Amino acid sequence: MPTSIKASDVTTIIFACEAGIGSSLMSVNSLKKKMKAANISNVNVVHKAVNVVPHDAKLIICHNGIKKSVKAKAPDAVVVGFNFFFNDPVFDKIITAFKEGTEISE
Repeated sequence: MPTSIKASDVTTIIFACEAGIGSSLMSVNSLKKKMKAANISNVNVVHKAVNVVPHDAKLIICHNGIKKSVKAKAPDAVVVGFNFFFNDPVFDKIITAFKEGTEISE
């Protein structure tokens, strides 16, 4: 199981949630805005319920409360957990990794 991935190897970020609605969808939109403001345009951000996360996903962001379920669904993905749906420092760390071309870690 990888614990990090080069930002340059990521073309899609999957934002996983339990049901696919509500706060997580607002977080997806917030992440998309941050990426646009940082001029990161070559990465798609998609929103998926955990039960439809593809097994071959490379990078998944989810609330720490469902991280175990997400890792079971996509064991080869780097799964980055967060605690707060809004303004969690994890989101800024991901943006920084893309801007600087560094690794994104769990």
